[in-house]
Amino acid sequence: MDTRTLILPGLGDSDSGHWQSLWQSAHPNFVRVQQRDWEYPVCTEWADTLEKAVVNENENEDGNIVLVAHSLGCLLVAHWASQTNQKIKGALLVAPPCPTATPSAIIFDTIATGFLPIPMQPFNFPSIVVASSDDTYSDLDFTKSCAESWGSGFVNIGAFGHINTSSGLGAWSKGFSLYQKLVN
Repeated sequence: MDTRTLILPGLGDSDSGHWQSLWQSAHPNFVRVQQRDWEYPVCTEWADTLEKAVVNENENEDGNIVLVAHSLGCLLVAHWASQTNQKIKGALLVAPPCPTATPSAIIFDTIATGFLPIPMQPFNFPSIVVASSDDTYSDLDFTKSCAESWGSGFVNIGAFGHINTSSGLGAWSKGFSLYQKLVN
């Protein structure tokens, strides 16, 4: 029984060089959750789309799903987890944005709707939060606080920016190893 993996990009989607896209290209059981609007996300709409995707994937084998979220996708998972009854195997949450960090504050003020306040209760599934020490969209204190509140493991990978295409990680094998911890 293969674990099915749902890819949850952040604002703007993940481009072809992003580790999420590279993982999806390399693994047929990885499916990107397609949002209607990547540029002006509405949290309730994104959460509804995620719920439908999980329900659809859970039809055959209950709970054998791992979520792989980046940036705003991490906050999507927190909102979804606070309201769903669906079971999943786990979630890898990479570079959750801090609402008060510049330029994140601008995004939350003008572009992303309904993502604040961020639910800070424990998830009912295993999770790992990954941070970078020089992420301009977040900071380590915020990310550690999220991990602690969500009951997640926490990994600081060092100075890799927003852990995206610009970080030069390619297929990011160390991140994939973290993902595999959730699968096994």
